[in-house]
Amino acid sequence: MLKQFSSVIIGLTAFILVILVSSSIYIVDETKQVFVTRFGKIIGDTINSKAEGESEAGLYFRVPFIDKVHSFEKRYLEWDGDPEEVATRSKVMIEINTYARWRINDAKIFYKAVRNEDQAKTRLDDLLDGAARTVIAAHDLVEVIRSHQREAAQPITENAGETQTELEPFTKGRSALAQEVIASVKGKLNSEFGIELLDFRFKRINYTEQVRQEIFKRMISERTRVASKFRSEGDGEAAKIKGQQERELKTIQSKAYLLQQQIRGGADAKAVAIYAEAYNQSPESREFYEFLKTMETYETTLSAQDTLILSTDSDFFRFMKQSTPTKD
Repeated sequence: MLKQFSSVIIGLTAFILVILVSSSIYIVDETKQVFVTRFGKIIGDTINSKAEGESEAGLYFRVPFIDKVHSFEKRYLEWDGDPEEVATRSKVMIEINTYARWRINDAKIFYKAVRNEDQAKTRLDDLLDGAARTVIAAHDLVEVIRSHQREAAQPITENAGETQTELEPFTKGRSALAQEVIASVKGKLNSEFGIELLDFRFKRINYTEQVRQEIFKRMISERTRVASKFRSEGDGEAAKIKGQQERELKTIQSKAYLLQQQIRGGADAKAVAIYAEAYNQSPESREFYEFLKTMETYETTLSAQDTLILSTDSDFFRFMKQSTPTKD
């Protein structure tokens, strides 16, 4: 009986020792920085807190059930701001979207100020968004949207109905404004929250929906004006070309008619000469020619509907008077 009781005591003791030993050991990962609190008070230094140099990761001991281990991320963390509308110095409403890179620089200050990363991101929302609004409100739109001085890729010329313009110059630019945001909050984040702000950027900048619609309407109006100018110039040029074509057509027709008349006149003169030569060989041929032409005149001037009252002495009936009626 005594032996059985001793075995139970020994087993229970061993079990308690195993629990105590396992509870007193904790592992520090290379990507984490750790410190220990005892009854809510931080004791000792932060383990593996150096950003560079020899790693302090490994196996460590604590007082079980009394000491509490707090682990924080050592690597770079990302903050992604929500899109928000901001007014520039010239009162132009724009929509910005920002992001930043940060790390926990002092785990003890970070723990006392915000406790965890979720609370830290909430404080970053307030500080970084507020700083971005302040910086943008102090500068014009051109400073926010541009980073480098450059020339227009496709300059607008007078042929397009507009005067040639250059891009508006600026003094700082978007990158410089981002550095101003960093400078305005970096000291406070480091001293009050144990956070090192590594980088801050404007991920996207755009006009608000209302401003975009106004810009689209202005662009449509301008393009319509240019198109109307092109159309008007095209109509004028078309009328000019059409007028030139009509003038050239009339000139060609006039020359063709002149050539036609010249050819016809020459042909008629040649025909008259042939007729004259043919009918001028004897008095009988001349009289026959005169008779033939008179018959042609009767045919072309008289019809069934015409009525002529002429003297019988008229030369028009000279051959009729000379003719002898035939007997049936």
